[in-house]
Amino acid sequence: MVNRKVVNAFALLIAAGFFSTKGPRALQDEVTSLTGELDRIPEAAANAGAQLASLAGSKPERAGRHLGFDTYQYPGDDVMKAWQAEGSPYEWVGYYLPAAPCHKGTSWAGKRQRLLDMGWGLAVIYVGQQTWGGTPSDHETRYRKETRYVNVKKRVKQRYRSNGKLRTRYVTRTVRQKRVRSIPYKVAFDPDKYTIDECNRNLPSTERGVMEGKDAISSTIGEGFPDGTVIYLDLEYMPHVPQRYRDYYVAWTKEVLADGRFTPGYYVHKSNATLVHQDVSAAFAEAGRTDAPNFWIAGGKDFHEDRKPEEIGLHFATAWQGKLDIVQRWAGFRLPIDVNVAATPSPSLASTIGSAVAD
Repeated sequence: MVNRKVVNAFALLIAAGFFSTKGPRALQDEVTSLTGELDRIPEAAANAGAQLASLAGSKPERAGRHLGFDTYQYPGDDVMKAWQAEGSPYEWVGYYLPAAPCHKGTSWAGKRQRLLDMGWGLAVIYVGQQTWGGTPSDHETRYRKETRYVNVKKRVKQRYRSNGKLRTRYVTRTVRQKRVRSIPYKVAFDPDKYTIDECNRNLPSTERGVMEGKDAISSTIGEGFPDGTVIYLDLEYMPHVPQRYRDYYVAWTKEVLADGRFTPGYYVHKSNATLVHQDVSAAFAEAGRTDAPNFWIAGGKDFHEDRKPEEIGLHFATAWQGKLDIVQRWAGFRLPIDVNVAATPSPSLASTIGSAVAD
């Protein structure tokens, strides 16, 4: 926009020339000075236009409502650069720690620095043990094959001659037939036979929580994340939460807190979130922590990208996953993603955000 002050002053000065007590030379000098100001207006306008164009390509300001996505497999550098730079609304992405017990993939390994260089915020995810809708047990079911033969009646084709012609007919005969079936049987479950990277519904326990807390710490260090990073323990939906599973995630929490380098966070379904929050908040208090744990909540109704995480109906929510298994296209690249909104643009690099929504 033209500098209105300069234009008005210029007009007043011209009008003043008819009445000024100044000499012609002084008046000419002032006119020359103001003419220089006007000559610079196109340049200033061009610079302002360039700044506006730059802002148009950046992420919109979304205080407390920062969009992010997660997807199982690392999409590739070209996709991540394009989605960051060319119009997608997403500011952060879920970062799966490699070779976790219930996430065998390693495609995200070694991508931390390049994602940060691209401008992405990150949410570090450790997929530990799951119940898969069941209850951990001291026994497990195995199967053995049993083969037997039975006599069955079967219609078979028979060829015969009649009046010199070859004919076909069907007759019923008894034939031997092989039958194979799987016979279930129970054996004592031995957790010591399972390595740290294995996933089994019967593994959750206090001991396993300690082991996997150490594993999460080691993996986070291996990926180069700084002290203070929030590690989100992935706790998938459960129709009920078994006591052994509660022991597991509390032990995991205590191990990460005792180490002190990182902060435990939780990805959990809304149906289970209140109980998990109650359990782990007690572990935080026991460790002398005054900050509240970070909770990334899945599910809920009426999700919208413009809503804040706590609008899921839980005051302690710092991120909300509201759209699952959808496909979106940005900058010419299609991805299967889950859509999330978080209180900060980088959920794992804001360990103090929980204090803002504490009880």
